[in-house]
Amino acid sequence: TQIFQTIDFSFPELFVSIAAGIKLSSIQDRLKGKEIIRVMPNNPALVNKGISAISSNSGTNDSIKFVSEMFKTVGEVVEVDESLMDAVTGLSGSGPAFVYLFVEQLIEGGVLAGLSRDISSKLALQTLIGAGETLLKSGKTPEKLREMVTSPGGTTKAGLDLLAKMGFNECVQQAVLSAAKRSKDLSSEFFV
Repeated sequence: TQIFQTIDFSFPELFVSIAAGIKLSSIQDRLKGKEIIRVMPNNPALVNKGISAISSNSGTNDSIKFVSEMFKTVGEVVEVDESLMDAVTGLSGSGPAFVYLFVEQLIEGGVLAGLSRDISSKLALQTLIGAGETLLKSGKTPEKLREMVTSPGGTTKAGLDLLAKMGFNECVQQAVLSAAKRSKDLSSEFFV
Protein backbone atom coordinates (compact mmCIF):
# COMPACT_ATOMS: atom_id res chain seq x y z
CA THR A 1 0.00 0.00 0.00
CA GLN A 2 2.98 2.37 0.39
CA ILE A 3 3.37 2.67 -3.38
CA PHE A 4 -0.23 3.86 -3.70
CA GLN A 5 0.46 6.58 -1.13
CA THR A 6 3.35 8.01 -3.18
CA ILE A 7 1.64 8.23 -6.59
CA ASP A 8 -0.44 11.24 -7.64
CA PHE A 9 -3.60 9.72 -9.09
CA SER A 10 -5.41 13.00 -9.66
CA PHE A 11 -4.31 13.38 -13.27
CA PRO A 12 -4.75 10.15 -15.26
CA GLU A 13 -8.15 9.17 -16.57
CA LEU A 14 -6.73 5.79 -17.55
CA PHE A 15 -4.68 3.64 -15.21
CA VAL A 16 -2.80 0.60 -16.54
CA SER A 17 -1.56 -1.93 -14.00
CA ILE A 18 1.11 -4.54 -14.77
CA ALA A 19 1.32 -5.64 -11.12
CA ALA A 20 1.11 -9.42 -10.74
CA GLY A 21 -1.75 -10.57 -8.57
CA ILE A 22 -3.30 -7.16 -7.95
CA LYS A 23 -6.98 -7.37 -8.87
CA LEU A 24 -8.85 -4.65 -10.72
CA SER A 25 -11.31 -4.33 -7.83
CA SER A 26 -8.46 -3.55 -5.42
CA ILE A 27 -7.20 -0.79 -7.68
CA GLN A 28 -10.69 0.48 -8.43
CA ASP A 29 -11.36 0.95 -4.71
CA ARG A 30 -8.49 3.44 -4.65
CA LEU A 31 -9.06 5.08 -8.04
CA LYS A 32 -12.74 5.85 -8.09
CA GLY A 33 -13.94 7.12 -11.46
CA LYS A 34 -10.82 6.11 -13.40
CA GLU A 35 -10.68 3.63 -16.24
CA ILE A 36 -8.48 0.73 -15.14
CA ILE A 37 -6.92 -1.90 -17.36
CA ARG A 38 -4.85 -4.78 -16.06
CA VAL A 39 -2.07 -6.15 -18.25
CA MET A 40 0.29 -9.07 -17.71
CA PRO A 41 3.18 -8.70 -20.17
CA ASN A 42 6.16 -11.02 -20.17
CA ASN A 43 9.92 -10.87 -20.40
CA PRO A 44 10.23 -11.56 -24.18
CA ALA A 45 8.74 -8.07 -24.66
CA LEU A 46 12.38 -7.00 -24.26
CA VAL A 47 12.92 -8.19 -27.85
CA ASN A 48 9.41 -7.46 -29.19
CA LYS A 49 8.40 -11.14 -28.91
CA GLY A 50 6.30 -10.92 -25.76
CA ILE A 51 2.70 -11.73 -25.15
CA SER A 52 0.49 -9.59 -22.98
CA ALA A 53 -2.90 -10.50 -21.56
CA ILE A 54 -5.34 -7.63 -21.00
CA SER A 55 -8.46 -7.45 -18.86
CA SER A 56 -10.67 -4.62 -17.71
CA ASN A 57 -13.93 -4.15 -15.90
CA SER A 58 -14.02 -0.37 -16.23
CA GLY A 59 -12.18 0.49 -19.45
CA THR A 60 -14.04 1.66 -22.53
CA ASN A 61 -13.55 -0.10 -25.86
CA ASP A 62 -11.38 2.84 -26.98
CA SER A 63 -9.18 2.56 -23.89
CA ILE A 64 -8.82 -1.19 -24.24
CA LYS A 65 -7.96 -0.76 -27.92
CA PHE A 66 -5.40 1.96 -27.06
CA VAL A 67 -3.69 -0.20 -24.41
CA SER A 68 -3.82 -3.23 -26.67
CA GLU A 69 -2.14 -1.32 -29.50
CA MET A 70 0.48 -0.03 -27.09
CA PHE A 71 1.40 -3.56 -25.96
CA LYS A 72 1.33 -4.88 -29.54
CA THR A 73 4.47 -2.82 -30.07
CA VAL A 74 6.32 -5.42 -27.96
CA GLY A 75 4.55 -8.60 -29.08
CA GLU A 76 1.18 -10.28 -29.21
CA VAL A 77 -1.88 -9.38 -27.14
CA VAL A 78 -4.81 -11.48 -25.92
CA GLU A 79 -7.84 -10.31 -24.01
CA VAL A 80 -8.96 -12.51 -21.10
CA ASP A 81 -11.46 -12.33 -18.31
CA GLU A 82 -9.81 -11.03 -15.17
CA SER A 83 -10.60 -14.28 -13.35
CA LEU A 84 -7.92 -15.89 -15.57
CA MET A 85 -5.14 -13.37 -14.93
CA ASP A 86 -3.52 -15.47 -12.19
CA ALA A 87 -3.37 -18.38 -14.65
CA VAL A 88 -1.89 -16.05 -17.28
CA THR A 89 0.72 -14.90 -14.76
CA GLY A 90 1.62 -18.50 -13.94
CA LEU A 91 1.94 -19.51 -17.59
CA SER A 92 3.20 -16.61 -19.69
CA GLY A 93 4.36 -14.25 -16.95
CA SER A 94 6.53 -16.82 -15.16
CA GLY A 95 6.88 -19.21 -18.08
CA PRO A 96 9.90 -17.54 -19.68
CA ALA A 97 11.93 -18.24 -16.53
CA PHE A 98 10.93 -21.91 -16.76
CA VAL A 99 12.05 -21.98 -20.40
CA TYR A 100 15.33 -20.22 -19.55
CA LEU A 101 16.00 -22.78 -16.82
CA PHE A 102 15.29 -25.61 -19.26
CA VAL A 103 17.74 -24.12 -21.77
CA GLU A 104 20.34 -23.65 -19.01
CA GLN A 105 20.05 -27.35 -18.27
CA LEU A 106 20.20 -28.34 -21.96
CA ILE A 107 23.48 -26.41 -22.13
CA GLU A 108 24.77 -28.14 -18.97
CA GLY A 109 23.74 -31.52 -20.40
CA GLY A 110 25.70 -30.78 -23.57
CA VAL A 111 28.74 -29.80 -21.51
CA LEU A 112 28.43 -33.01 -19.44
CA ALA A 113 28.29 -34.96 -22.72
CA GLY A 114 31.61 -33.39 -23.79
CA LEU A 115 30.71 -30.28 -25.78
CA SER A 116 32.34 -26.93 -25.12
CA ARG A 117 30.08 -24.45 -23.34
CA ASP A 118 30.09 -22.20 -26.42
CA ILE A 119 29.01 -24.95 -28.84
CA SER A 120 26.52 -26.35 -26.32
CA SER A 121 24.99 -22.88 -25.89
CA LYS A 122 24.69 -22.34 -29.65
CA LEU A 123 23.11 -25.76 -30.15
CA ALA A 124 20.65 -25.31 -27.27
CA LEU A 125 19.60 -21.78 -28.28
CA GLN A 126 19.10 -22.64 -31.93
CA THR A 127 17.21 -25.78 -30.91
CA LEU A 128 14.87 -23.59 -28.83
CA ILE A 129 14.42 -21.04 -31.62
CA GLY A 130 13.93 -23.73 -34.26
CA ALA A 131 11.45 -25.67 -32.15
CA GLY A 132 9.49 -22.50 -31.39
CA GLU A 133 9.33 -21.51 -35.06
CA THR A 134 8.31 -25.04 -36.02
CA LEU A 135 5.49 -24.88 -33.47
CA LEU A 136 4.35 -21.53 -34.85
CA LYS A 137 4.61 -22.30 -38.55
CA SER A 138 4.00 -26.02 -39.04
CA GLY A 139 0.36 -26.07 -37.99
CA LYS A 140 1.10 -29.21 -35.98
CA THR A 141 0.47 -29.66 -32.25
CA PRO A 142 3.39 -29.95 -29.83
CA GLU A 143 2.36 -33.58 -29.27
CA LYS A 144 2.48 -34.38 -33.01
CA LEU A 145 5.86 -32.70 -33.47
CA ARG A 146 7.24 -34.55 -30.45
CA GLU A 147 6.01 -37.85 -31.91
CA MET A 148 7.67 -37.03 -35.25
CA VAL A 149 11.06 -36.79 -33.50
CA THR A 150 10.58 -39.86 -31.31
CA SER A 151 11.59 -43.15 -32.93
CA PRO A 152 10.77 -46.35 -31.02
CA GLY A 153 13.91 -47.40 -29.17
CA GLY A 154 15.77 -44.28 -30.35
CA THR A 155 17.74 -41.57 -28.62
CA THR A 156 14.85 -39.15 -28.14
CA LYS A 157 12.71 -41.93 -26.66
CA ALA A 158 15.46 -42.70 -24.14
CA GLY A 159 15.59 -39.08 -23.03
CA LEU A 160 11.79 -38.69 -22.91
CA ASP A 161 11.46 -41.90 -20.90
CA LEU A 162 13.89 -40.56 -18.32
CA LEU A 163 12.05 -37.21 -18.16
CA ALA A 164 8.78 -39.08 -17.60
CA LYS A 165 10.34 -41.29 -14.94
CA MET A 166 11.64 -38.21 -13.12
CA GLY A 167 8.23 -36.50 -13.23
CA PHE A 168 9.05 -33.79 -15.76
CA ASN A 169 5.47 -33.31 -17.01
CA GLU A 170 3.99 -32.99 -13.54
CA CYS A 171 6.87 -30.77 -12.44
CA VAL A 172 6.28 -28.27 -15.27
CA GLN A 173 2.51 -28.27 -14.73
CA GLN A 174 2.94 -27.75 -10.99
CA ALA A 175 5.41 -24.90 -11.61
CA VAL A 176 2.72 -23.05 -13.60
CA LEU A 177 0.10 -23.79 -10.92
CA SER A 178 2.46 -22.68 -8.15
CA ALA A 179 3.19 -19.38 -9.90
CA ALA A 180 -0.55 -18.86 -10.51
CA LYS A 181 -1.28 -19.52 -6.83
CA ARG A 182 1.41 -17.06 -5.80
CA SER A 183 -0.16 -14.45 -8.08
CA LYS A 184 -3.51 -15.02 -6.39
CA ASP A 185 -1.90 -14.81 -2.93
CA LEU A 186 -0.23 -11.49 -3.77
CA SER A 187 -3.58 -9.73 -3.92
CA SER A 188 -4.43 -10.50 -0.33
CA GLU A 189 -0.90 -9.69 0.87
CA PHE A 190 -0.87 -6.21 -0.63
CA PHE A 191 -4.47 -5.25 -0.03
CA VAL A 192 -5.69 -6.38 3.36
